[in-house]
Amino acid sequence: MTARPTQRTATVGVVEHGNSAVLVTLGPGGEFLDRRSIDLTERGLPTHPHHHQGSWAMGRYLNSPWARPISLAGAVLLVERVREAAQQGACEHLQELAKALPMPISGIAIRACPVLPATIEERIADNRAQTFADSVMYREALASAARERAWAVHWYEREHVFRDAALALGGADIDEFLQGMGRALGAPWQAKHKLAAAAAIAAGKRGDNG
Repeated sequence: MTARPTQRTATVGVVEHGNSAVLVTLGPGGEFLDRRSIDLTERGLPTHPHHHQGSWAMGRYLNSPWARPISLAGAVLLVERVREAAQQGACEHLQELAKALPMPISGIAIRACPVLPATIEERIADNRAQTFADSVMYREALASAARERAWAVHWYEREHVFRDAALALGGADIDEFLQGMGRALGAPWQAKHKLAAAAAIAAGKRGDNG
């Protein structure tokens, strides 16, 4: 019996910043397929409810001109509202991306998340955790939306992803590879696009290896 050819699939690399993210999607050989910038939440919602409103509820930064009084319960409800909006936004954007591509997507690479306290209240109260809890919230929204589409979620470490991408390309010069991709595409091609592309390359190789 003749074996059926393996279906070619794409991998998405993500670099998030606040409620926004850059997505670079590559084919199985590292060929470029798509790049886009997305906002996970709409205007009118705070982008950093743990760090801003949560801090105000705990009495931090109250001397700042942008601070507003808010209760801890109110801050928790606001975080939940933003989280739900980010989840919906992630689902919609990933659906739009999937429809735009010439091949199915099998995986997504997202920056690894630090461990956080279990509850929103604890994350707000923890002086260290509240500084990056919002970023984790947006990454988790993208991961959840990807899993709903049956995509594999690959968590990458920023410190190692370029090395991993070079290994995935058989030891190629990853800087030259990414610079060449940027020259072919034109602007915008910034550090965040290169990072997202490197993450997609590394994750795509892991996906090939199961």
